Amino acid sequence: MSNKIKTVEIRFENNDKPYTFKTVLSFLKQDDYVVVETIRGLELGKVASMPKTMSAKDKPSDFKPVIRKASKKDINRYHMNKDQSKEDRVLVEKAIKDEKLPMDVIGCEYTLDQSKLIITYLSEKRVDFRNLLKVLTSIFPCRIELKQIGPREKAKIVGGIGVCGRSLCCSETRGDFDMITISMAKNQLLSLNISKLSGQCGKLKCCLKFENDYYTDAKQGLPQQNTSVEYEGNMYRVADFNVVSQTLTLAKKEEVRVITFQDYRDYETRMKS
Repeated sequence: MSNKIKTVEIRFENNDKPYTFKTVLSFLKQDDYVVVETIRGLELGKVASMPKTMSAKDKPSDFKPVIRKASKKDINRYHMNKDQSKEDRVLVEKAIKDEKLPMDVIGCEYTLDQSKLIITYLSEKRVDFRNLLKVLTSIFPCRIELKQIGPREKAKIVGGIGVCGRSLCCSETRGDFDMITISMAKNQLLSLNISKLSGQCGKLKCCLKFENDYYTDAKQGLPQQNTSVEYEGNMYRVADFNVVSQTLTLAKKEEVRVITFQDYRDYETRMKS
């Protein structure tokens, strides 16, 4: 075994994003289970790629360490913790109900050594849980961490199927969520019906972000809908602008013409030459 520090990508259950850790365990291979130190504590993860030499720009202090390759005892402990956390969730929810707090528990999870219980909850407003924390500390012989998340983070954890028939984008997003704005819907010439533009999480659909750059590029150098343009010696109104079919519908009183984006661009090029 080489003592040279390398980096290795690790994934965790219910999170597709790989995280980078440092390790001296050069024998690790893909799909090995490992015990790692995270900001939350000791956790069980799975190797996503072979260890590689640390780049010159990286420092060992930039990464948390892989503690060891997981043993059968570690893996069994992990599954026991999952079963235990399901039972303890009932106690957590009862304590929240007794305190009359507006908190919707999404999940309870122990660190591998059971030194901490992480309670993830959804709430529309800031919650004063100081008294709840005292109650939970009296019930559980470990540290308690209460973590508030938003609707999109909830969808990422819970999962589901979108109206498109695919897994929810929130559940497949790696890392932080991108900002999605109503201007993206306007850019894509969509009807501004918020109920139709919103996903199961109640926020604007992720696909608005995914497709926005495509629409921006496709519309480059083209007239906007309902503007007047000159084409082949006649003045027209742009009656329709269809990015999917790559066509413009040009209209005047006695004529309607459907041309491709390329037709229009070629004409503009000829007029400028």
